[in-house]
Amino acid sequence: MAKQEISKTYQPNAIEAHWYSTWKNKGYFYSKPNPEKEPYAIVIPPPNVTGVLHMGHMLNNTIQDVLIRRARKQGYETCWVPGTDHASIATEAKVVAMLREKGLEKRDIGREEYLKHAWEWNNKYGGIILKQLEKLGCSLDWNRTRFTMEPDLYKAVIEVFVDLYEKGKIYRGLRMVNWDPVGQTALSDDEVIYKDVNSKLYYVDYKIAGGDASLTVATTRPETILGDTAICIHPEDERFKHLHGKKAIVPVVEREVPIILDEYVSMEFGTGCLKITPAHDENDYEIGKRHDLEIIDILNPDGTLSEAAQFFVGEDRFKARDLMEEKLKVAGCLQKVEDYANSVGFSERTDAIIEPRLSKQWFLAMKEISDPAYKKVMDDTIRLIPEKFKNTYRHWMENVRDWCISRQLWWGHQIPAWYTKDGKTFVAKNQDEALEKARKETGDSSLQLSDFQQDEDVLDTWFSSWLWPISVFNGFKDPNNEDINYYYPTNVLVTAPEILFFWVARMIISGYEYRGDKPFSDVYLTGIVRDKQRRKMSKSLGNSPEPLELIEQYGADGVRVGMLLSSPAGNDLLYDEKLVEQGRNFCNKIWNAFRLINGWEIEKDLEFEHKTACAWMEARINESLLQVEDHFSKYRISDALMTLYKLTWDDFCGSYLEMIKPPKGRGIDPETLGKTKAHFKRILGMLHPFVPFITEELWKSLRDENDEEHIITQEWPKSEDPDEVLLKEGEQILKAIRSVRSFRREKNIPNSEKLQLHINSKNKRSYMDFSEYLIKLLGLSGIDFDPGPKGSIKILVGTDEVFILYEGKRDMESERSRIKKELDHLSNFSASIERKLSNEKFVSNAPEKVVELEKKKFEDSMIKIKALEEQLEHLSE
Repeated sequence: MAKQEISKTYQPNAIEAHWYSTWKNKGYFYSKPNPEKEPYAIVIPPPNVTGVLHMGHMLNNTIQDVLIRRARKQGYETCWVPGTDHASIATEAKVVAMLREKGLEKRDIGREEYLKHAWEWNNKYGGIILKQLEKLGCSLDWNRTRFTMEPDLYKAVIEVFVDLYEKGKIYRGLRMVNWDPVGQTALSDDEVIYKDVNSKLYYVDYKIAGGDASLTVATTRPETILGDTAICIHPEDERFKHLHGKKAIVPVVEREVPIILDEYVSMEFGTGCLKITPAHDENDYEIGKRHDLEIIDILNPDGTLSEAAQFFVGEDRFKARDLMEEKLKVAGCLQKVEDYANSVGFSERTDAIIEPRLSKQWFLAMKEISDPAYKKVMDDTIRLIPEKFKNTYRHWMENVRDWCISRQLWWGHQIPAWYTKDGKTFVAKNQDEALEKARKETGDSSLQLSDFQQDEDVLDTWFSSWLWPISVFNGFKDPNNEDINYYYPTNVLVTAPEILFFWVARMIISGYEYRGDKPFSDVYLTGIVRDKQRRKMSKSLGNSPEPLELIEQYGADGVRVGMLLSSPAGNDLLYDEKLVEQGRNFCNKIWNAFRLINGWEIEKDLEFEHKTACAWMEARINESLLQVEDHFSKYRISDALMTLYKLTWDDFCGSYLEMIKPPKGRGIDPETLGKTKAHFKRILGMLHPFVPFITEELWKSLRDENDEEHIITQEWPKSEDPDEVLLKEGEQILKAIRSVRSFRREKNIPNSEKLQLHINSKNKRSYMDFSEYLIKLLGLSGIDFDPGPKGSIKILVGTDEVFILYEGKRDMESERSRIKKELDHLSNFSASIERKLSNEKFVSNAPEKVVELEKKKFEDSMIKIKALEEQLEHLSE
């Protein structure tokens, strides 16, 4: 075909939008059930509608795109489902802030009007992140885009709630919950992040009623003293036997409370006396239930003190803490204050310090429903990658607690529960069904909708996303539809370890509950993107670059390579912009390789000149392809890329093209050029999932009439058994090239000065087969196969001896000094290994492979010592 014009430098911005729209318009991302093909499906972890692309998204979605593009080329019917999560807490915060800017308050305008504003906000901003994923090159089936609040998915959530309620697995009760005073909603245990903080420990004296004696209690939350309803001691604590049956006076409020006995109190910890505040501590609440204590709730939902506190009413809890400290000092009750390091719960969404608070909430009983999900991960029906996360999963599942699924918000799936004026509850899919149920259960046919009030709360966001792998394929709307039967279970889920319990475990639970099957076969857990100081990237720290700016500067392919180069599964990625720069340089290397090949002219009369080099390159490609296949089977995506990076940069560009490059003013033979293009096409085919844009751009210039029009659908390269003998020979030759080049650099020998090589090797054929390339690449005057003459310098290439003779001035004394220094180092090294191998304890206890490795190290060092001694003797002659 005619030679293609190509720009001197790779300009990613000029081609990325073109190729992405081409792929979309050609329908390459589109998927439908195909009985002739095996499916390969991935569901995207739905980003929050409030979100914009960040570095974690970049890593996660790049990995998913690599997997889906490779599977597409392998002939699977690939389906990557996009979508977004309605993100109750985060979205509500955005909408409330927007309303306040307009001078409106949520409660003043009412639920219906509020939801209009929320949908308006969602429709305006909710799809931003999905558009940004296009810039990264993500080949998602956009026709399948889903949203957790769209009608079918909304309906599925309500139906699941009703079903689980009717099965007795969902219940409503007064429980101590994690309360977020900023979001003003309950949170599940998994939405609480514990952080080590520096607090204060306040030692407070409580007088004993009817006398002058007192006891001391230590607390980190002195404001909760206002809600104390008992003092608790251990029944067997001899120090306090005299207090049995007595009462204490709560400081400031002067409330008389009982001194109770309970084995929960540790006699060894603190003062041995525990203040009991049943409304504001989970353990206190349980003690309060056992002893029938009064419950005094001193906090309002927003974290200010309530009327029940009597003091500091309306003040923020932390200001009240300071005021209480002053009050206790004035009252003479504050014995001392100490610095105290403790773990405090923070809201995962708002970062507010959590308050334990009694509240009537809806819960899902988790123990029984979780059992299949626990077993199927433990027996590897579902694989966690890396496997180390199985232990984390096991611990959580074995200690699973009931899930608080209600949230005090308006944006979300409104709980389908209706209450009558006399307190009866009716759970149904809609208000008409609730009315019908009520009439039937009460026998009162006169009941009307006006007699009911629907629960104002919404369901936890995770209660919709735990159904995601089923609901995106309409598995609740029609449990036997073509999509769900074809694509479910999906192949792999790519997500972050921090939502292993929030989301992954719960999806597995719902999968077995509603499909009797796993939602996915593998779970690939990525690491967290951190900066060079190992801090998690965040906008508040100012350490997170703008992904779209990176793409603009380095190109999407460069960013993808940079993200993947140091992101082994489950291990954190230490982001450095130099990696992205390295990714861009890699793309430039590929581009320049094509420009070089594209610039060669064919000389038709030339015979096949480079049979050995072409065969070696083919063997290296086959070897690399097998390695890549192995890495993919183990989800070593970073290792797969690195294998291809080295194949492309080192072997194809650094060695092969240099071997076959014709001299200036000469052309190349047709067969060498044909094979070179074929090699390059195979490499581009393997690289495409990682760098889709540049490979597609070059494919248009390389493809033949028998190839697919676009590389995105070109078949994945087939692996063939590599020529092991040729690979071994080639590796030895490359070692020799590296060693001689290193020698040139050390001796400052200019490339213009020819060297004469004398090679002493048992495998003479290897050097003879590659001799023209050795002469060309090393600037040699010739090669002889014999021990070097007097005055030549010997270097070892494995066990082969390579003698170098050159005309330049040599400092023999300096050379002898260098060899002696190396001999001293090797002698010390071999002596240390010999001592280790002489140690019977080491030889008996160390694994056999370790012992064998040490023996091999010793043998190799002795060979090198012998060679250096001979070289020293040779120089002294």
